[in-house]
Amino acid sequence: MRKHQAQRGGAAAVFLRLVVMGLFVAVIGAGVITFELNRRVAEPGPLEEPSILWIERGNGVTTVAGKLEEMGAIEDDRLFRLAGRLNKLAPDLRAGEFEIPAGASVRDIILLLKEGEPLLRFVTIPEGRTSKQVLSIINETALLEGTLELPPAEGSLLPETYSFQRGDTRTSILTRMESAHNEVLEELWPGRAEGLPFETMEEAVILASIVEKETGIAAERPRVAAVFVNRLKKGMRLQSDPTIIYGLTGGEPLGRGIRQSELKRETPYNTYIIRGLPPTPIANPGRDAIAAVLNPADTDDLYFVADGTGGHVFATTLRDHNENVRKWRQVEAERRRTENQ
Repeated sequence: MRKHQAQRGGAAAVFLRLVVMGLFVAVIGAGVITFELNRRVAEPGPLEEPSILWIERGNGVTTVAGKLEEMGAIEDDRLFRLAGRLNKLAPDLRAGEFEIPAGASVRDIILLLKEGEPLLRFVTIPEGRTSKQVLSIINETALLEGTLELPPAEGSLLPETYSFQRGDTRTSILTRMESAHNEVLEELWPGRAEGLPFETMEEAVILASIVEKETGIAAERPRVAAVFVNRLKKGMRLQSDPTIIYGLTGGEPLGRGIRQSELKRETPYNTYIIRGLPPTPIANPGRDAIAAVLNPADTDDLYFVADGTGGHVFATTLRDHNENVRKWRQVEAERRRTENQ
């Protein structure tokens, strides 16, 4: 009996030693594997130049790993998938473009996809464009999705630089422009000057669109606005050339000077004929033009004309204005002579 018990005790001891040895080997093996995995995910990647990775909506880790291998950012998509699982990289990754730096390791890329921000693209809408022209700019902007068909109401968009991510819709840009326009009006309208010759935000935008088309110089806008405000107060016609052009072309460039016959052509927008404001804006004014109309310069000016250098010269009397026109015509005549030499 004692001999049999001794044999059983010896076998148990051997088994225990084998288990301990097995666990030791397993721990050592796991440590080696972990060390090797950490080494491989931390070593510089093969990408020689920064490159853009585009993750489309719904792309998972497997798809992205394949894209990274195809673009040469990683050598083995299996390593990326394994490291991604261990680092809890979401199955459905954030959509967008990510710039992978040259030499980025697998760890660097995983960290970028988890915590980095997608690349932003930008589209700039200049002040004074019609809604139709704005649609053309947005439709021609690459990396956006969808097509805009019908322009929104004239003057309902705020010209500005807008950021977007690849894959955003063109409609979303237009919606943001409309919201930004409304926000600017809501912000500026309560601080408007007293005694303005218009009563609604819509009328303010109409006048701002005329100011926007008359001058591209920011410092001039309050004074140009004052001229039109003063004329409206006195019941004078605005006599703005851009309103004639809008009535003729819908806001497209005329490509030549306005003819005398066109000064007398009856359109709803010809402010040489109609009194007051035209029925709608003639373009989309920017924030500065709207602000200028709501708080015009404190001046008695009633006239302005180009000065031949890109700006304008102002006058309070018709006599002074006619003299300024004469000087401008001399400048233009001299310019044409110089061009023809």
